[in-house]
Amino acid sequence: MEILACPDCGLRQCLPPRLPDGWRAQCGRCRRPLARPSSHGLDLALAAAAAALLVWIPACLAPIMRVSTEGVVRESGLGGNVAALWSGGFPSLALIVGAFSIAAPWIYLLLVTVVLVGVHVGGSSSRSGATASAGTPVLGILFRWALYLRPWTMIEVYLLGACVAYSRIEKVAFVTIGTGGWCLLTAAILLLVADALLDERAVWAALPIRGPGARSRARPVAKRVRRARGPAAPAACTVCELAAPGEREGDRCPRCRARVAARKHASLERTTALVACGFLLFIPANLLPVLTIDRLGHEQASTILGGVFELAHDGLWPLAVIVFTASIAIPLAKLAALSWNLVLTRRGSARFLVARTHLHRAIDLIGRWSNIDVFMVSILLALVQFGALTRVRVDPGMIAFAAVVIVTMIAAKCFDSRLMWDAAERRE
Repeated sequence: MEILACPDCGLRQCLPPRLPDGWRAQCGRCRRPLARPSSHGLDLALAAAAAALLVWIPACLAPIMRVSTEGVVRESGLGGNVAALWSGGFPSLALIVGAFSIAAPWIYLLLVTVVLVGVHVGGSSSRSGATASAGTPVLGILFRWALYLRPWTMIEVYLLGACVAYSRIEKVAFVTIGTGGWCLLTAAILLLVADALLDERAVWAALPIRGPGARSRARPVAKRVRRARGPAAPAACTVCELAAPGEREGDRCPRCRARVAARKHASLERTTALVACGFLLFIPANLLPVLTIDRLGHEQASTILGGVFELAHDGLWPLAVIVFTASIAIPLAKLAALSWNLVLTRRGSARFLVARTHLHRAIDLIGRWSNIDVFMVSILLALVQFGALTRVRVDPGMIAFAAVVIVTMIAAKCFDSRLMWDAAERRE
């Protein structure tokens, strides 16, 4: 029987070691899913993650698209798109695209594969009566970093951005999908399959919990943590959800080695600052042009909303709805939802607690899809460069938009939804 602390509302509850078939465990207060039965185990997740890692090699090396017009042929892949942004005078955008579309996917897939292989080998050793490998405790650290990287691993987001870029390039040139494009599609599908099969609770349950003799010395951070439930607020790990006694606050989690604390330090203050910054950046991100297309000397600047209208005018309504939702509706909804939660938390309101908790979890999950336009622009800049015929230039509005996406994602991570429940309890 494992004692868990819900990362959304902080309620400590016991989780049985194995759930009956067809049953799911959820928090008794906020109804957050805590565990599900692993009908297929972790072997299928390992196979999908390993296959995605193998397919990701040609996806990064081979050309994604090939464009030809008037006898001129251009092709580019993931690395070429990053290089085009860098040489075009936008190193910040190049670093963002390179980190989210190349570096993070590589590290995430590698970490997940290594962890699942270690769990598989450890499980086989246990069934055969042998002792677990000495490096097994390291798997908790690796899996923690994999979970940190998952929101920033944007293979499927990049794929959708490539679809939008394909629809725009097709109007000015002949486009064909390269080997890297098909590998990108395959890797995105395999990544989604691995996510669906990966049972995080099963992985944590298979990893060892270090005994008291192996505890690291606590850093003196307990005094800085906001106490919400009296002088002995229960501490817990927000990564693996392992509950810990109050005196362990500031120490390392015995399973994943993350810092254990009752609540995130200065959560409301940091989130407020980030939300204010997001609102300020949202204005130039939508008013300034993000892309300029020069066709035979005629320049046409396009804002994010203008790109949506252009897709709709060309009859591409599904893509227009997707771009509008991801690039305008989602960032604005995230800022509004975070502002709502901040105001009600500071007022100690208990209204709609469960709904507000679910809303925060939702905006935390969907925020990365706003990067579609950033990836689309990187592809257009690399491919649509045909001298005096057609050229593409990135405008400063895209920098502001990329900053909005990153700021809102960090703000959602900084906000501690458990404070909403604490404030409501103090008000009662």
